[in-house]
Amino acid sequence: MKAERPDGCRRWRHALGAYALGGLSAEERAAVEAHLEGCPECRAELEALAGVAQLLPLADPQHFNTAPAPPASLADRVAATIRAERRSQRRRRWRLGFALSGATAAVATAALLAIFVLPGGSSSTPEQRIAFRLLPPGLQISATLEPHAFGTEIHMYVKGAPSGTLCRVFVRGPGGVRQSAGSFRYRWGGDSDAVLSAALDLSRTRAIGVRVGKRTFVAPVGSANA
Repeated sequence: MKAERPDGCRRWRHALGAYALGGLSAEERAAVEAHLEGCPECRAELEALAGVAQLLPLADPQHFNTAPAPPASLADRVAATIRAERRSQRRRRWRLGFALSGATAAVATAALLAIFVLPGGSSSTPEQRIAFRLLPPGLQISATLEPHAFGTEIHMYVKGAPSGTLCRVFVRGPGGVRQSAGSFRYRWGGDSDAVLSAALDLSRTRAIGVRVGKRTFVAPVGSANA
């Protein structure tokens, strides 16, 4: 998933440790592998975890019976850091209160309301269900798009493609700009679900497409899909 941001990969990275240790089911393992195909960040993290997993059998449990004691000065350093941070926060609050006096306070309050009530369109954009039309006989494709702070989460559903077919998903924004959302392989000869993500905000997404094997199918997003 080349276009996926690190925040969008969080749910996959939580599974990488279990994947490296062989603790996932066949279905979970296939889902992680489909994600790894297009995500170099997660592949790099898996390589690091794989090295640790190989060394775990060599660890001697007896060495972990006694936890090392922290330095005696650690508590004093932590307390000093907390006191300094509290003083810094009090100074920032004082400066903000002074700056927001009189007419400036009214303008700043209006700006703050605009920030919190209108955060760019993502949270106010509802979830959208997309149905792909004009498909070959036997092939079914649909998607659900959910707005998130990192962009758009895509739940992709495919049924009726040959087993092992690579499915590449993308979205289009204003002006037809195309952005990859990742890929997965259709398996098990039944139906396949994949959870992908794109950095493009759902309110700015105009279409979603999927290339199934050598054929590309595109569906409009928003009022054009209704």
